Amino acid sequence: MSNLEEEKILFASDNISIEFCSERYSKTSILEAGSSFNLLFLLGSDIYLEKSAGHLPIVFRKNQYILYYSSEENRAELRSDSQEALQYLLIRIDYQYINHLINPKSSEESADILENMMRNSFIYFHKETPPTMTVEMHMILKEIIGSSKKGIIQKLFIEAKLIKLLILVFEQFHEKNSAQSAPKAPEMIKKYIDENYHRNIKAEEIGKLIGINQNIIRQEFKSQYHMTISHYISELRMLKAKKMITNSDVMIKEIAIECGYEYVQNFTRAFKKKFGVAPENLRNNK
Repeated sequence: MSNLEEEKILFASDNISIEFCSERYSKTSILEAGSSFNLLFLLGSDIYLEKSAGHLPIVFRKNQYILYYSSEENRAELRSDSQEALQYLLIRIDYQYINHLINPKSSEESADILENMMRNSFIYFHKETPPTMTVEMHMILKEIIGSSKKGIIQKLFIEAKLIKLLILVFEQFHEKNSAQSAPKAPEMIKKYIDENYHRNIKAEEIGKLIGINQNIIRQEFKSQYHMTISHYISELRMLKAKKMITNSDVMIKEIAIECGYEYVQNFTRAFKKKFGVAPENLRNNK
């Protein structure tokens, strides 16, 4: 191991080593130990991983990761065309440690997990797209990088964080594999609006939450429900308001606020346009 590699080491034991790099290199290399798993988090922008000659590089966007197996010792190259620091965190895990942790003989599920790890099924989340780190993963990495623990406390701390990271990886891919029974993007958008229609919702906000471009969100929602997001929000607010007016004694001003209108005049105008009658008149005539 070179002096540069030694400088990157945050933790090392018989079974686990953690390497962290945050330097302005245009390229660097990482050592993949034989019979080991590599959990690589790419924290910088536009990073290319070239595992060996003759293989196409894996292209990473910021905050993506992969979990892959190395059957023999190998040196892979990381390079970046970005002006940002070449930043990554690599966790190397010995095969025997994982085998003992998962215990493939204990259940069919455990055996499947280990087999998928060996087959490198945790590299691409979608076609040629590595998975994106979750907020919880970010928090764990921050704890690992910032930890000052030593000795056995450090070892136990690192192992606990590693197990949590593996759980998050397995859960993320399990959810992907269950995608056919899971809600699609338009259903996810609708559910979010149904729960937050009283707020000033923007397509950009929804896009950040579910990881989809706001223009695609608008297109897919309209394709599925044959109306724009703003039209759906307006319809939802009006139906909610009408129900509250006819079924409760809540003040009109409070209903307006509950349905996402800051000014009661705007609410009254929208309600009358929708139902042809002012909210007060509807209540008086019920």
